[in-house]
Amino acid sequence: MDWSDSNNLAVALSQSVYIWSAQSSGVTKLHDYSESDDLVASVAWSRLGGQYLSTGTHTGVVHVWDSQTQQLIRTYEGHKGRVGALSWSNGHILSSGSKDKSILNRDLRDKANCLSVIEGHKQEICGLKWSFDDKYLASGGNDNKLMVWERGQSSTNEPLFKFKSHEAAVKAIAWSPHQSSLLASGGGTADRTIKFWNTQVGVELQSIDTGSQVCNLMFSKSSNELVSTHGYSDNAVVVWKYPSMKKIATLTGHSLRVLYLAMSPDAETIVTGAGDETLRFWKIFPKIGHDKNDGLQTLNGFGDCMTKYGNKSCIIR
Repeated sequence: MDWSDSNNLAVALSQSVYIWSAQSSGVTKLHDYSESDDLVASVAWSRLGGQYLSTGTHTGVVHVWDSQTQQLIRTYEGHKGRVGALSWSNGHILSSGSKDKSILNRDLRDKANCLSVIEGHKQEICGLKWSFDDKYLASGGNDNKLMVWERGQSSTNEPLFKFKSHEAAVKAIAWSPHQSSLLASGGGTADRTIKFWNTQVGVELQSIDTGSQVCNLMFSKSSNELVSTHGYSDNAVVVWKYPSMKKIATLTGHSLRVLYLAMSPDAETIVTGAGDETLRFWKIFPKIGHDKNDGLQTLNGFGDCMTKYGNKSCIIR
């Protein structure tokens, strides 16, 4: 699941990829993989404009679609296992992480060639994120490692930094939009921590035990706050104040692991998807606007937003 800059939500369900327009509420089926007997393992929108959607499959194929024409424009092969992680740079670079333990970097303008191959992990790649300034690519694996790769590195197995303190798989990765060198990561059931890293010098800054599996992480674009989604045993969505990591709110409603998380382009709303087969939309981050009583008003983070609007969510089954 991923939400584009053009306000379209892409959702993969088994063999089908759907696009929901948040503006019109219309739903379009982009593609059905049943003819090839394949399953969709990941989706990711290109960052600039949100025109292109990439999909990764269980057989290791990566496709790129033009959402405006609904046409397939690229087919990339090379992986030997499912592609469970995709991430775009701010330009034309698409990175894919696979069960075959490799990361392949490709330029959308090149139809066939691979820019570089990264093979530092010992198990499946389950998390992948480009930094907002495009300088670094962070990868998390089932080998419990978090690695940071510098842009422009040729095919290699030596990361810029290798962090080893997580005790379970690292699927949840988030770069701060406010501090270019700040990286957050979350560990699985045997770990349960959210850790923060300075990627300029390669040191751990902070570690918080959340008490449950960390499935996803995302920083707010409008305030210095962080959203985490969880599996065993809470199945909750939590909003934190950074850097104090004071828990601002715990949002409940999902009955199984909250596996997916995306944010609207206006940065006000998040959507979560869980094993209970529901999508829940939460309006949690404020924007600057005019209040009829006191003029221009800034809602300072989730706490103020809750006070003004209440805990609003809607559910799609």
